[in-house]
Amino acid sequence: DRLSADGGVVHQPRQGTQLVSQSMQVDGRDIALDKEGFLQSLDDWSEAVAAELALREGIELTPQHMEVIHLLRSFYQTYQLSPAMRPLVKYVGQHLGKDKGSSMYLLGLFPGSPAKLGSKLAGLPKPDNCL
Repeated sequence: DRLSADGGVVHQPRQGTQLVSQSMQVDGRDIALDKEGFLQSLDDWSEAVAAELALREGIELTPQHMEVIHLLRSFYQTYQLSPAMRPLVKYVGQHLGKDKGSSMYLLGLFPGSPAKLGSKLAGLPKPDNCL
């Protein structure tokens, strides 16, 4: 095992495996991440974990980020899956209003792929259709 450039631990893969995981420290706890930076255990999530994940993505969380992150967690609790972009936009619109239920609003908060990045920060699995 060795430290990666960002301070995470890179476990040397066993022969024949391609597993590269990392971790981060939050509030004195070691939080395991997969190779893409998603939580390995949904139970490790907290707002402090979300803030640390966001910093790794170059984002400082605002109350607007957190209301979408909490909605993502609610969606996951209801449907046991992370939403793709279209269902995410619709769900946000239903719960936070039409002005926030738009791709442009979500892209402003979660650049690139709002469904993927939002799910990561919410401590959820990567949405199935995200590359």
